[in-house]
Amino acid sequence: MDFNNNERNNQDPNKRKKNKTNLLICLMAALFAIGLIFFLNSEIQRNTEKEITYTKFIEMLKKDQVKKVTFQSNMIVIEPKTKEKVAMLTVTYYTGYVNDEKLVQDLLNKYGVEFTAEIQSSSGIMDFLLSYILPIAGLWILLWFFMRSATKGGGIMGGVGKSNAKMYVEKKTGVTFKDVAGEEEAKESLTELVDFLKNPDKYKKIGARLPKGALLVGPPGTGKTLLAKALAGEAGVPFFSLSGSDFVEMFVGVGASRVRDLFKQATSMAPCIIFIDEIDAIGKSRDSQYGGGNDEREQTLNQLLSEMDGFDSSKGIIILGATNRPEVLDKALLRPGRFDRRIIVDKPDLKGRVQILKVHSKDVKLDETVDFEEIALATSGAVGADLANMMNEAAITAVKNGRKAVSQKDLFEAVELVLVGKEKKDRILSQEERRIVSYHEVGHALVSALQKDSEPVQKITIVPRTMGALGYVMQVPEEEKYLNTEKEIRAMLVGFLGGRAAEEIVFDTVTTGASNDIEKATRIARAMVTQYGMSKKFGLMGLESQENQYLNGRTVLNCSDMTAAEIDKEVMHILKVSYEEAKRLLSENREALDKIAAFLIEKETITGKEFMKIFHEVKGIPELEEKKQEGEDRIEMPEAAKTGDEVQPVKTAEETNAENSQNQQKLEGKPADEAPADETPESAEAVAAESPNEDEMRGGSSFDRK
Repeated sequence: MDFNNNERNNQDPNKRKKNKTNLLICLMAALFAIGLIFFLNSEIQRNTEKEITYTKFIEMLKKDQVKKVTFQSNMIVIEPKTKEKVAMLTVTYYTGYVNDEKLVQDLLNKYGVEFTAEIQSSSGIMDFLLSYILPIAGLWILLWFFMRSATKGGGIMGGVGKSNAKMYVEKKTGVTFKDVAGEEEAKESLTELVDFLKNPDKYKKIGARLPKGALLVGPPGTGKTLLAKALAGEAGVPFFSLSGSDFVEMFVGVGASRVRDLFKQATSMAPCIIFIDEIDAIGKSRDSQYGGGNDEREQTLNQLLSEMDGFDSSKGIIILGATNRPEVLDKALLRPGRFDRRIIVDKPDLKGRVQILKVHSKDVKLDETVDFEEIALATSGAVGADLANMMNEAAITAVKNGRKAVSQKDLFEAVELVLVGKEKKDRILSQEERRIVSYHEVGHALVSALQKDSEPVQKITIVPRTMGALGYVMQVPEEEKYLNTEKEIRAMLVGFLGGRAAEEIVFDTVTTGASNDIEKATRIARAMVTQYGMSKKFGLMGLESQENQYLNGRTVLNCSDMTAAEIDKEVMHILKVSYEEAKRLLSENREALDKIAAFLIEKETITGKEFMKIFHEVKGIPELEEKKQEGEDRIEMPEAAKTGDEVQPVKTAEETNAENSQNQQKLEGKPADEAPADETPESAEAVAAESPNEDEMRGGSSFDRK
């Protein structure tokens, strides 16, 4: 007895309220149906039954226009021979009953009109029930079943409000942590969650609670979705996978309904993992700064917030979210108790890239020349998706060339293919254009070789590529770098402008080929002034902030228009000083510039080793301790510059000029301050760390901009 009472008392009040609402809706629908039936019946009768006078009825009989007559208790119903129709319904006439005995004897018999008399029924109530009540009751029952089926799906539109989450079990994901490489810190954080799911008791004993959720943050292609699947595979629990856009529909309230349904399914299958990819689609901040005011999205977010607060974490439900725009997410979504952890899935470092290449090469046949360390150095800034694509392109290239295994050459070709595209064999340059492109690219390479803080040249080519490059210089760093000194950045600027300087020195004119170089140099120079505090005029003042750190890295100025104008002048000054330095270096080494350019025109593609050999011959530098390993195409240029005595005067002249010339104030300066660690991924690092190889294609994609 007590059990039954408790059961009744514990009945969900929301459910009772919901049932009352559904009953009220059905009742209103039934009343509306009754009114509609009476209205339609009266309209049909008004349009299909017309009253005429008795005299008119007699005239119709005399003219032989009547087909049938029906006598009722108080009127005569007349069916004419010529049928008149209104809206596909036959029109009949009626007139009042007159006690005329002559009517039947003379008129009806005379004209042969069929006539009948209707028998008065005593079951009027039954007729009313059959005509009105029974159809209404059937309609009511139909509406009731419709409402019940609709509410089961969580919405009035039936299946519209039902969650379409894809459920994966361990054997279906087919992914474990062994398949994920390069993100050791993220894997470690997720491994703890696996232990939580498998052994919750040992954490409960010490008083630790199970984390409700974890937010995976990082650039596209770093493996956020792969990590979520690996977590489900390791834990061996159901895996619900949805995209943030799956909750958003044109109907207001559908998203919230799908959230409720998703958590209901997850609760029934606990322990499990819910993974919402691109959660920023529904989790945007509810203010106007990031495009608030969307009722459907806000309702979905509110429902998600309440569900994440409402479920019991001890049941083993973990929510994973993934986004590359964490700055737009609502603060209420990010607080502990909802997403307890923020796991950064960033671009892999050198060691991580080597591991990723090994993972993606498991099923690829490799020969003995393959060196993943060298490929990893050449692909600084690449993410896991890029490396997987490069490995696949290398395998395709090997098959195309008739080899049974992938070689180091295939891998480097794949790197070039991803960065600058395939060789464009049908684009034939004129002799004059070949000379211009050759001098442009050698200008980049020679300026880099003459500077102590530049990266060594690996390859120079003037073969056009499908992505628009008519030529490029590939530079590979000697080691992984996370910071850049001011001297390194200024050397980078000089290297970018070396191609334009070579054109002006040799041809006494310039081309459109340097547009891409100028764009990159301007971006770096502006970052020096506004973000890195490398300008004496503005000092340590932060004048720009970065938005969308993990996407395009767009910056926004935080200063007045007057200050912005001064920033432009300072950037212009830095670029002018760098350009003059590039022209000085090339002018002092004109002989090397001409010989290397002539050799490049002849060969079209030369290695860093060949480039340095010609440079040493021109400068009279003996080849001291070059690395002459078989198959090695690059020389450690910075070490050669340090050990060669003849190279030292070049550096001395640079320093002397910096001390005596006002335009070299920025080059002399103080010892280079390292960029702050938290600003490493920003604009300058976008060249030096995030995607150096793309930016190091000196003069690459700019020559097609004519």
